[in-house]
Amino acid sequence: MAHPIRQERILILCKTYPSPSTKYVETSCVAGMTESGDLIRLYPVPFRLVTDQQQFKKWQWIDARVQHASDDRRVESHRLHVDTIKIGEVVPTAKDWSQRRRWLDMLPVFDDFDALERARQQRRGPTLALLRPSRILALDTKPVKDRDWTPEEKAKLTQLQAQGNLFAHSDPDIRLLKKLPYDFHYRYECRAGSSVTSYRHKIVDWEIGALYWNVERKHGTAWEAPLRAKYETEFASKDLMFLMGTIHRFPDQWLIVSVIYPPKLQPGTQVQGSLFGP
Repeated sequence: MAHPIRQERILILCKTYPSPSTKYVETSCVAGMTESGDLIRLYPVPFRLVTDQQQFKKWQWIDARVQHASDDRRVESHRLHVDTIKIGEVVPTAKDWSQRRRWLDMLPVFDDFDALERARQQRRGPTLALLRPSRILALDTKPVKDRDWTPEEKAKLTQLQAQGNLFAHSDPDIRLLKKLPYDFHYRYECRAGSSVTSYRHKIVDWEIGALYWNVERKHGTAWEAPLRAKYETEFASKDLMFLMGTIHRFPDQWLIVSVIYPPKLQPGTQVQGSLFGP
């Protein structure tokens, strides 16, 4: 039985870099939050709506008809009726992120990854959630095995386009889509009471891919220093949060699907998420 279709206003918080590299990983993830404060995962999203230069952006409102996914048990997953999308306003950064924080403060924030994983294991537990690390250790960069799409990956892109799925009506975009030559992982710590635990998760946010191509174009083989300056130094000085998301076919595997970096709150300001440790 199909789930009912409903109208939602959604603030986009996540666009991941498309990756058709494996059979079971979502080719791209778009996620956000509703006006009522619920996180929501959207698919299928045509590639033309995900590209950095076109259509909706991170921190932009959209109005669209959605319905709970029938083929995805993750509670946040919804099928997006693409032809109903109406693009709205972008929530401005402002100096203190006050307008964006108004929405972020509606969401629970976990202080410890193990607590998030335990919550996921509960019935209808979260598979999208905000996590605030206590400290960034390093950004790991690792060359991928193949620097270009394999014939199988190219075939998958073409097939998705032909099916009118994620890459519908985007033949020029497919030709221009470049495979990232590196994987990026954050190593970070979470503090739970008196104990500190280190974790490592892959970053699949569109922004790190776009930044890589930008610094590689400007600095050539010296691209790594400015990218690290952003992710290891600048972001470490912020009230850094990760939007964590699981993989459909591997529900216990988490990715950093979006990096969110408001300025640190002034001393004495209450921080959301203190109830979500162990």
